[in-house]
Amino acid sequence: MSLPFYQKLHQHYDRSYRNRDLSTTMSQYQQEKKSSAIYTHGSTAYSSRSSAAHRQESAAFSQASAASYQHQASRASEFALSSAASHKAASAYDYGYSHGLTDSSLMLDYSSKLSPQTKRAKRSLLSGEEKENLPSDYMVPIFSGRQVHVSGITDTEEQRIKEAAAYIAQRNLLASEEGVTASKRSSVSKQSMSTLHQEEALEKKSRKVAIREKAEHLSLKKTLEETEAFHKKLNEDNLLHAPEFVIKPRSHTVWEKENVKLHCSIAGWPEPRVTWYKNQVPINVQAHPEKYIIESRYGMHTLEIIGCDFEDTAQYRASAMNAKGELSAYASVVVKRYKGEFDDTRFHSGASTLPPSFAVTPYGYASRFEIHFDDKFEVSFGREGETMSLGCRVVITPEIKHFQPDIQWYRNGVPVSPSKWVQTHWSGDRATLTFSHLNKEDEGLYTVRARMGEYYDQYSAYVFVRDADAEIEGAPASPLDVVCLDANKDYIIITWKQPAVDGGSPILGYFIDKCEVGTDTWTQCNDIPVKFARFPVTGLIEGRSYIFRVRAVNKVGIGLPSRVSEPVAALDPAEKARLKSRPSAPWTGQIIVTEEEPTEGVVPGPPTDLSVIEATQSYVVLSWKPPRQRGHEGILYFIEKCDAGTENWQRVNTELPVKSPRFALFDLAEGKSYRFRVRCSNSAGVGEPSEATEVTVVGDKLDIPKPPSNIIPSRNTDTSVVVTWEEPKDAKELVGYYIESSIVGSGKWEPCNNNPVKGTRFTCHGLKTGQSYIFRVRAVNAAGLSEYSQDSEAIEVKAAIAPPSPPCDITCLESFRDSMVLGWKQPDKTGGAEITGYYVNYREVIDGVPGRWREANIKAVSDEAYKISNLKENMVYQFQVAAMNIAGLGAPSAISASFKCEEWTIAVPGPPHSLKYSQVRKTSLVLQWKPPIHSGRTPVTGYFVDIKEASAREDRWRGLNEAALKHTYLKVQGLKEGESYVFRVRAVNQAGVGKPSDLAGPVVAETRPGTKEVVVSVDDNGIISLNFECDQMAPSSEFTWSKDYVPTEDSPRLEVESKGNKTKMTFKDLGTEDLGIYSCDVTDTDGIASSYLIDEEELKRLLALSQEHKFPTVPVKSELAVEILEKGQVRFWMQAEKLSANAKVNYIFNDKEIFEGPKYKMHIDRNTGIIEMFMEKLQDEDEGTYTFQVQDGRATGHSTLVLIGDVYKKLQKEAEFQRQEWIRKQGPHFAEYLSWEVTGECNVLLKCKVANIKKETSIIWYKDDREISVDEKHDFKDGICTLLITEFSKKDAGIYEVVLKDDRGKDKSRLKLLDEAFKELMTEVCKTIALSATDLKIQSTAEGIRLYSFVTYYVDDLKVNWSHNGTPIRYSDRVKSGVTGEQIWLQINEPTPNDKGKYVMELFDGKTGHQKMVDLSGQAYDEAFAEFQRLKQAAIAEKNRARVVGGLPDVVTIQEGKALNLTCIVWGDPAPEVSWLKNEKLLASDEHCNLKFEAGKTAYFTINGVRTSDSGKYGLVVKNKYGSEISDFTVSVFIPEEEARSVAEEPQKGNKKAK
Repeated sequence: MSLPFYQKLHQHYDRSYRNRDLSTTMSQYQQEKKSSAIYTHGSTAYSSRSSAAHRQESAAFSQASAASYQHQASRASEFALSSAASHKAASAYDYGYSHGLTDSSLMLDYSSKLSPQTKRAKRSLLSGEEKENLPSDYMVPIFSGRQVHVSGITDTEEQRIKEAAAYIAQRNLLASEEGVTASKRSSVSKQSMSTLHQEEALEKKSRKVAIREKAEHLSLKKTLEETEAFHKKLNEDNLLHAPEFVIKPRSHTVWEKENVKLHCSIAGWPEPRVTWYKNQVPINVQAHPEKYIIESRYGMHTLEIIGCDFEDTAQYRASAMNAKGELSAYASVVVKRYKGEFDDTRFHSGASTLPPSFAVTPYGYASRFEIHFDDKFEVSFGREGETMSLGCRVVITPEIKHFQPDIQWYRNGVPVSPSKWVQTHWSGDRATLTFSHLNKEDEGLYTVRARMGEYYDQYSAYVFVRDADAEIEGAPASPLDVVCLDANKDYIIITWKQPAVDGGSPILGYFIDKCEVGTDTWTQCNDIPVKFARFPVTGLIEGRSYIFRVRAVNKVGIGLPSRVSEPVAALDPAEKARLKSRPSAPWTGQIIVTEEEPTEGVVPGPPTDLSVIEATQSYVVLSWKPPRQRGHEGILYFIEKCDAGTENWQRVNTELPVKSPRFALFDLAEGKSYRFRVRCSNSAGVGEPSEATEVTVVGDKLDIPKPPSNIIPSRNTDTSVVVTWEEPKDAKELVGYYIESSIVGSGKWEPCNNNPVKGTRFTCHGLKTGQSYIFRVRAVNAAGLSEYSQDSEAIEVKAAIAPPSPPCDITCLESFRDSMVLGWKQPDKTGGAEITGYYVNYREVIDGVPGRWREANIKAVSDEAYKISNLKENMVYQFQVAAMNIAGLGAPSAISASFKCEEWTIAVPGPPHSLKYSQVRKTSLVLQWKPPIHSGRTPVTGYFVDIKEASAREDRWRGLNEAALKHTYLKVQGLKEGESYVFRVRAVNQAGVGKPSDLAGPVVAETRPGTKEVVVSVDDNGIISLNFECDQMAPSSEFTWSKDYVPTEDSPRLEVESKGNKTKMTFKDLGTEDLGIYSCDVTDTDGIASSYLIDEEELKRLLALSQEHKFPTVPVKSELAVEILEKGQVRFWMQAEKLSANAKVNYIFNDKEIFEGPKYKMHIDRNTGIIEMFMEKLQDEDEGTYTFQVQDGRATGHSTLVLIGDVYKKLQKEAEFQRQEWIRKQGPHFAEYLSWEVTGECNVLLKCKVANIKKETSIIWYKDDREISVDEKHDFKDGICTLLITEFSKKDAGIYEVVLKDDRGKDKSRLKLLDEAFKELMTEVCKTIALSATDLKIQSTAEGIRLYSFVTYYVDDLKVNWSHNGTPIRYSDRVKSGVTGEQIWLQINEPTPNDKGKYVMELFDGKTGHQKMVDLSGQAYDEAFAEFQRLKQAAIAEKNRARVVGGLPDVVTIQEGKALNLTCIVWGDPAPEVSWLKNEKLLASDEHCNLKFEAGKTAYFTINGVRTSDSGKYGLVVKNKYGSEISDFTVSVFIPEEEARSVAEEPQKGNKKAK
């Protein structure tokens, strides 16, 4: 069964309210006969049903119900607080209701199982589908002292209750008609109530008993039918609505000991429950009856605080909640004390004295949670189909480990549940709401609420969703909020909301599409568009689930479809409830079927209560009640109609009988009158018809609403406007309103919302600052959209005004015996309006104890200084100042320091005041101040300005001016960009320098982005003006012009005009008296200002420019010039800055005007200002002076060109050359002549660019008139021809020529590479080679150390020089330089420590030297020298080591008995030692084997009479101190017979292997 969202998720903290879910649910049906829900205080349950119904039920079943209740209650108590308990309780309710139990008898008490600690309620009585729809992490505010139970919360809940009761009654009724029932008898001993024994008995009832029971069941059924009829008459859409504050509580400021009352009035149904909070903590009246009184009478709710004290200063909140949502309103109470400050000692005296803003966390210690939102999402705009993410960071202080807040999102006050369209995420410090696919249904006010224990805070911003781009231009937008209503077996009623955008032409109607769940096939449900936003869809398959969508159509085409509806099954509500709940019989006995004959079939009676519940021009919906007489089987319905005034009845549903007691009729003639009736049918026959309905006219019963009225816009922010209106009269079933806006004069209207808004107030966002808008509103209901309301008055978009912020820096400017002069700085924020004045309060301070505040002035003072009179001499005072504008009085400033009222007798001046800075740039700013109030004994003669860095010590002050300033401003220059500075000013008179002023700053020296300067301009009439533009203005900002920092208001020599974000100050007659600094300040900004200096030089420049503009000339961009074109044509041209369409030109040659003809061609391009004259060729008679005279309106201009003498002859020769060049280019020719370049590989590339070639064109290369054979044929694809010369050297010098020719002609190009040209090329080649040199490397050899580098290749023209420590190296036998291939090296033989140092290799290309350096010292030298020593020793060792030079064979084969003599030569220094090995064992010399070594060089090996045992591996080992070496040889001794035999057996072995 369905529960309110706040009951679904959590139990309340009041123990008397706990676990009332079951009670609340069971009490619903008892309240159905009442016209409104009954609210009761305390823990009392609902009132029971009517006594008549109770008496009827209890008379028949009192005995059975008592036994049944005892059994069910005992079983339910075993499973309290569990899901099983919930199921048992529901069964008990079903059984108890069908057997006449009262509500109180079904109340199950779970309180004994509950802990007094605060816990969240366990979820109970929820089906799987309901659990999916639960809002996540929602915490209900604490309610104490009152309970509210709601009847009629939702359709689903009431239907389930009614259907469950009806099912039980119907089941028992059928059982009684068959003559079968079960009865329970139980006898319980009064002495032992703990043991419940139940006896079951079966009996056969007489027909009299059965008739009596049937009559009682019929009476019960009638009661149910009457209740159902009552609920059908209720229009729950209008009845249920969320809370709304009619009157919100107002803030109060009171003195201590006074009482204060907060009032509010709230509308909503069911009647909202109101809870009062103080600083987000609920107020417990029972705990503080002497402090608070809470009353609710006739819709007016009050909170009275008795005897206010300083602790009652807090923010109070009234929270109203019902089944449709929750709404809060806030008010502040400020309690003032007459004297003394807040005593915080009581906060340290123990837990009992903690202020009410503290609470106990689940971890047992007291804490107050401060919840803040950072990085918050703003008002957002999206488009259908896009993704969007809303998020903010939640900062909770103090932070408690493992204690995370509950985060809940709301849309328009309704919790947002995660779905396929929207997902929520909490990362531990950031809450995010993500839309995967935006729809217009997602538009609304989104709120994120963070709850921590008993504290919570929330933040809201609106999300606007614009329509997606239409597939067909001009087609309407998609409808929204498609909902399925009244679902049964035969049809489902679909409703939707009309879109705000119709595409430019009226919407003709809507098409409804259906799709069976599990498929992706959409079927159109209606052939003709329906205009009414409600339509019954028929032709459904019973038991199947469907989704629906709607499309709008106008004369252009069909728009995009809406978002699909939620799935809905084509089932009767009773069948749907049966499938979900599947109730079973509550008893546990046997059912005995008697052997009586079954009753005969009964023809059903006529249906009752037939009525037309809905009628439109497209369809009519009928509803009725089933007949009382219906038999045992199901019944079908036939609907009949007839024209009004006749009795000619026609059956409507001949082919398809109706199973549900509702039916929608189509194909009725619009405007025609009909009557309807219904017949019932079963297997026994067709019953009598019902009573006919009254005459029904086919047409819309719901009229299109009238347009709203009294559209009033009001300012909100600089991008939004609040629009209010009055609801149209006689409006029925309004869905909401659409608001549109238009910039005044544009004629284009834009929707402000795409989801109808309820209420008569809306904030339109996304408007342009400074623009004027008008608004209009349309009302929406199911019948359609109203006409547009009248346009509102125009309103400029700018922020609404608010009271100013507090002033600051209160100081005493002068003191007398009984008065003091105070000064202060104006507020940082003016609230969007000019500050109209200040109010000053003061109080006495006696022995450090302040007294009560008193007003110093009744009338506001306009200056930032005020003289307070009637003070007491030598008394200490404190002051507060508050600023005021037209929005009201702002908050007072911080309390000033204590000042003593006494006569100042000092001779020096007092401190200057009202310091301010402006025109802040990265290196300068302007500082201004006002003279001191106290001038001392003599007048003030000047001022000194001091500066220091903001972070510097007090002893770091330094003066900016050596001589005293006469004026009260200074432009400070020479600042360091990004540094923060503070300033002070001291006044001086004849007695000396006075006290410094209060500090100005700190201010950072920086030029802010978007900073603009004052610009001087002179218009076409010569009028001089200063112009300034500001892009960072606040809606209330204004421009203020000053001369020498004195306002120029009412100056007869100046005229100021401001519009939008631009201002202009015009000089009427600029002269010497206007010299000075002109500045423009922008109010209500952070010091935005700029200035312009007009000195004598600038004055002269501006006057000259003004004179030029009064008598204009045509500005010339380019003077008259001449150029030669491609064919030798001559072009005379000039260019003016700009020319109008009326510009004229006269062409003059030698003082005579010439005109267009065969010789002269003239042309004027007025867009570019170019004036041209063309001549085919220059002749001798064309020498002279050419002039172009231009006239454009009042402006004139001319330009002259003199072509005489050598200048003319040179031009004539150039024209002839160009003519010949053009002729040459008619055949193949060179676009770029032959040139050379050196490639990165140090090769020389000769190249040229050709043009106007074809396939037959050939190219031939020559060197010194000898043709060069080229391997590849040129294809001319890129027009570049090249000849590559590798490893270019002196032999390649010469004259190169390339010839290009075909049948159209030929062209050639020559390149001379001799003398200087060759030298230049070789220099470039050498340069490229030098640049290719690698870094110097160090290599150790056996002879010494080598330094080397590699180049691409080497030529003799590249000079190589080596230097050591900056001194050229002198080459010797020890130090040598050379080139080997591409390696350039320096060899240092037998290096010594003197060879350490830096070595430089310089490659000189003929012009420039290119150096490579290596450091041969330190570790590099040590490592190289060590390697050299190692290699040297290795070379010596290799040279002198012992070795076998030769003489020993690898294998010796000898016949047995023969003598073996071997001689071997060895070498080594010193002479090596020699030894012999046999089979790796030392062999000694004997008579058989004689071993000799003579002269240190020759070794002899002799075996006399070789035996077979002498076969084996022998080795000669030679060794000295540099190394050793072994020379091995093998001796094989054979016997001739065995050898012959082995030779014969060898092929046989080979054959075996082959097999």
